Amino acid sequence: QVRLVESGGGMVQAGGSLRLSCEASGSHFRFDTMGWYRQAPGKQRELVADITTRGSTDYADSVKGRFTISRNNAGNMVYLQMSSLKPEDTAVYYCHADTLKGSGTTWFLTPYWGQGTEVTVSS
Repeated sequence: QVRLVESGGGMVQAGGSLRLSCEASGSHFRFDTMGWYRQAPGKQRELVADITTRGSTDYADSVKGRFTISRNNAGNMVYLQMSSLKPEDTAVYYCHADTLKGSGTTWFLTPYWGQGTEVTVSS
């Protein structure tokens, strides 16, 4: 079974910074693309940023230049450094991982989600 554990959320004033961390664990699984999504009250969940195993990144336009996603060499931890935070960044942030399980030429991709960590930015 795969487990994603997020940490680092909290309350911060506008202009401040926070760093989110997510640790993925699971026997016999490989972690492919990992990323962060967020869901604000009354809105749909949206991609914030993701990173492939090769380090390629993708960001939502709203966070470009303010947020940076990174990953450890082992590939099982993903981080989101958030700077210049705005009240509109307030949301529950979810860690996401595409996992691969299999052998030889047969692999199965399954997405997993963390339970979420709250980020509140006050004006």
